[in-house]
Amino acid sequence: MGSTRIQQFKDKARELLESIYPDTEIQHLIKLMLQHVLKVNSTQLLMLGNKNLNEVESTELNSILERLGNAEPIQYIIGSSEFYDMLLKVNAAVLIPRPETEELVHWILNDQFVDKSKILDIGTGSGCIALALKNNLSNSYIEAWDISKEALAVAQQNVTKLNLDVNLRNVDVLSHSDSDQTFSCIVSNPPYVRNLEKEMMEPNVLEFEPHLALFVEDDDALLFYRVIAQKGLDLLKENGTLFFEINEYLEEATAKLLKCLGYKSIECRKDMQGKARMLKAIRP
Repeated sequence: MGSTRIQQFKDKARELLESIYPDTEIQHLIKLMLQHVLKVNSTQLLMLGNKNLNEVESTELNSILERLGNAEPIQYIIGSSEFYDMLLKVNAAVLIPRPETEELVHWILNDQFVDKSKILDIGTGSGCIALALKNNLSNSYIEAWDISKEALAVAQQNVTKLNLDVNLRNVDVLSHSDSDQTFSCIVSNPPYVRNLEKEMMEPNVLEFEPHLALFVEDDDALLFYRVIAQKGLDLLKENGTLFFEINEYLEEATAKLLKCLGYKSIECRKDMQGKARMLKAIRP
């Protein structure tokens, strides 16, 4: 049996994936697969040219390709995802960190009017938001909550791997009543996708990512925003800041909710795709 060259594998991958992913994404997936299996970075991959793949490399690449062909996300297959200049461990217990969430982190880090001394991240998942903040705010105290023990296990792996001091807690925000401490800033990317929006979602999200972290009931789509904002009145210090990632279709309703609870200086921002995705408000 003849050996496979890199270009042959690329051609095979493109042929298999072209009915599932756009061409630019296929190029990115092929690059990620090759880097992962050959254990090289982007520059080293280019230097390899069209080298022969050994049997072990070919077998592993074909196994990954088969899973990709079933619409399984590449991040779950290789067990990692890039986020804000960090490489995070991920698995099916946590959402794959998104570029729009990086934009939310960027807003927090670059807002000169926000007291970032003590931050709470609610619904931390892989820990991406909390870890990105801690990585750029070494003197800040960062606490992160999640209802899922499986998600917190992933977050703990990332805390250990990156050697960043983030205090992880197993908390269900919907039933949490202990407010013995206050924070200068709260950030949350809570479940916000309504069941009615499922048909608009890609199969790789619907079939593989944790529904607990994604979906809310249609008749109470702002449940987590309402609860977090209400608890924020106790958990935030006076003039503390609340940041949310939001449902693009519920921008006005979310802003109105916060206004009714007394929050001020409410500001919404769009992401790079032009979708209403982020919201900031100040506790009265």
